[in-house]
Parts: sequence; C-alpha cells; structure tokens
Amino acid sequence: MRRVLILGGTAEARALAARLADVPGVRVVSSLAGRVTEPRLPAGEVHVGGFGGPEGLAAWLRERRIDRVVDATHPFAERMSASAARASRLTGVPLLALRRRGWDEEDGDDWHRVPSLADAAARLPAGARVFLTTGRRSIPVFAARTDVWFLARSVDPPEPPVPPNVRVLVARGPYTVDGERALIRDHRLGALVTKDSGGAMTRAKLTAAREARLPVFMVDRPRPPDGVRTVDDVAQVAAWVQG
Repeated sequence: MRRVLILGGTAEARALAARLADVPGVRVVSSLAGRVTEPRLPAGEVHVGGFGGPEGLAAWLRERRIDRVVDATHPFAERMSASAARASRLTGVPLLALRRRGWDEEDGDDWHRVPSLADAAARLPAGARVFLTTGRRSIPVFAARTDVWFLARSVDPPEPPVPPNVRVLVARGPYTVDGERALIRDHRLGALVTKDSGGAMTRAKLTAAREARLPVFMVDRPRPPDGVRTVDDVAQVAAWVQG
C-alpha cells in the first residue's frame, strides 16, 4: 500500500485526490488548513487542521507511514510550503509541489506587478475606489490607506472590527464576467488588487477590469522553497505518486 498525503484544499488538490481515490494500492489523505468554513471536501480521507509546524508534520508522516507528499496548497501558502519542504528533508519522504499556472497579461491589460501586499497598498492612488480580492487576512494592510475606499471580497467574513473605509462582500467563486462587470459598475470601482493565484475560478475579474480599463495591481507569488520540484499538471503528479 502506497500512502500519499495531499496538502491543500485547492481545485488541483481535489482533482488529484479524485484521480487517486480508486487506484488500487494507493491510499490518499488530504489535509485542509481549516481556515474556511464549509470547505469543498476532496475524495477520500480528510485531515483538518495544522500539524504543529515542520517537526509536527514530520512526526505525523512517520506515524502514518506516508510514502509521498504532494504540496497542492494555494500558491501564496508560503508557510505551509516551507513546512512541507522541511518535513520532507527531516523524514526523507519524497515531496512534489503541484501549482496551477499564474495568469498572463493580455492585450489591453494595465497590470502593475508588485512584490507584496504592502507594496500594492502603497501604490494605490489617493481617493481611489478599489476592488480588493486578496483575502480577508490582508484587509488590515490596506485599511491603513484611509484615503482609499475598498470593496473587499472574501470567502468568509474578516475578524471584526471592519474599518470604515472597507465594505466586505462575502462570496465564493467561480465568478462570472457579467457579475464582475456589475460590481465594477455599481460600486464605481477604479482599480483592482489581486494576487497572481492563477486558475479559471476567479479569472473573470481580470476580463472585467480589462474591459473597464482599470489598473490591476498584481501581487507576485512568493518563491517556492529551495530544492522542491514544481509541476502544474495533475496527471503528471498522479504518475509520480504511482511510480
């Protein structure tokens, strides 16, 4: 029996779990951080919650006799990716990262790439009305710009209190271009801030921003941990797991 741990609740992680669920001789455990209420659950066994850092994850891998680890976390889950890399080194359990491709700029886009959330906040023009799609935990970084108004969309509500210059929209993708156009129009939005997460579920906002000629402040992904091989194809990972 080959035991596989898939880290992450991304669409790619769910697709991989579904692909491996019925493979003879393979047992899959998917790990979710537990930060989202009512997450979409993958096929097979599910572990919810943390491991206690890289040493805790290493102990868990040994206890469960895990043979392969797939880091299919969100492209910006930097801490979990670092823990997975460290635990792999501690235990010798092979690790492969599964990451969806980032977005590519298209004709008509007005993208401004920035290295961090703080850089994005600093570059926003005074008096702007901004569509903020970087997650509820990032709201304090931007709310300090009291001269800017934000429509902040997140899957779950942020921790109170919500600053007066922030209106929260609780919603879960996939989103449509028509819906994003309506948000831009109805809230008179003049800029978009997003992370380079990639994927189709949230790409509609980029199309709507292009049509409305909005500047997009695109936060670059963090660098992957040193020495960790990264691929973007679920089939390739499934073959690696079984190889």
